[in-house]
Amino acid sequence: MAVKGRPPAEYFGAVRRRLHERDLGPVPVLLALAVTWAVFQGLNDNFLSPRNLSVLSVDIVGTGMIAVGIVFVLLIGEIDLSVGSLAGLSGAMFAALNVNLGMPEWLAVVIAVIGGAAAGGVQGFFFAKIGVPAFVVTLAGLLAWNGLMLYLLGTESTINFDEDGLVATLTSHYFSAAVVTYGVAALGTVAYLLVSFHDRRRRGAAGMPHRAVSEIWARTALLAVVAFAVVYVLGRFEGLPLALLIFIGAIVATDLFLRRTPYGRQVLALGGGVEAARRAGVHVARVRIAVFVASGGLAAIGGLFVASRLTSASSVPGSGMLLINAIAAAIIGGTSLFGGRGSTWSALLGVLIIQSIASGMALLGVEPPVQFMITGGVLLAAVTFDSLARRAAESRGRV
Repeated sequence: MAVKGRPPAEYFGAVRRRLHERDLGPVPVLLALAVTWAVFQGLNDNFLSPRNLSVLSVDIVGTGMIAVGIVFVLLIGEIDLSVGSLAGLSGAMFAALNVNLGMPEWLAVVIAVIGGAAAGGVQGFFFAKIGVPAFVVTLAGLLAWNGLMLYLLGTESTINFDEDGLVATLTSHYFSAAVVTYGVAALGTVAYLLVSFHDRRRRGAAGMPHRAVSEIWARTALLAVVAFAVVYVLGRFEGLPLALLIFIGAIVATDLFLRRTPYGRQVLALGGGVEAARRAGVHVARVRIAVFVASGGLAAIGGLFVASRLTSASSVPGSGMLLINAIAAAIIGGTSLFGGRGSTWSALLGVLIIQSIASGMALLGVEPPVQFMITGGVLLAAVTFDSLARRAAESRGRV
């Protein structure tokens, strides 16, 4: 017999328990984002202008893609310090193959992404099979891949590529037709509604608790409001950016992958405890290697978006700031440093906060050192909240 959806009173009780246990999910991050936007809009009327929000929506994609890969690694309680260098390496590899050797762009892109995933797999092998700590092996990767990037770039340290080519188009193309932009918003909303009802039927048939129909409709309505508002605002400038559409698609795909596939559940189980996961039948080494492959591959994709924004491959991604921002985005967005808790949506929320701070400070003419201090303060606050939440969970025997 199927279990009925929980009544509203039970939901309010669950919310009270989560408040008491400091398990608030994305609420603190959303509040921080709202406060950030409100403050900068109050200081400069151009912050929430369609133009600035459109630029912001493209600027977040490169770092955000890398942060998605970082989420995979953080979920198992580890860290990857090589993603910035891998991002730079992928751009350099693409430019060297396409510009210097004349290889077709699509093939150079494929090889660059495969190269990033392979590099991540090598690091995962040393970590999972040899036993080298992830911090050390990825630190070595940071140095090695950065050196290879500089070698490929040559003495000029920059390779310019076609401004009208495939990679450049990733961040320069916009969908301006209303039928396309609003169609995308409608399609995404309908897809969420269908998936939600399918999940409700599946969980009900298995005798598991599931969402009430009223909650599904309420969540769908909220998603529709957000989706159509985003499309409307961006449409007042140049339209819906292709880069943002790809980024959202990547987040949705990786989130479904982590939550609804056996491999994704193994990643989360491994983050909850290595020995417990091993006893549950998880192939620990295989999952660890796969996580670093995913991190390397997503870092390579993010590096191509960074190169696309610059219309050139350079040593900028390997400078260290890209790495710091990507890790900070994943943590600020709500992914736990201790593993087992978080989602790829954390990357979107975190990178939105970081890039919003950078954008607002640029509009106000604030120097970069102040931006770094503010971002550092936000990161410290996020980690502190994560530590307090974990301590509360441990005191109740949940961890």
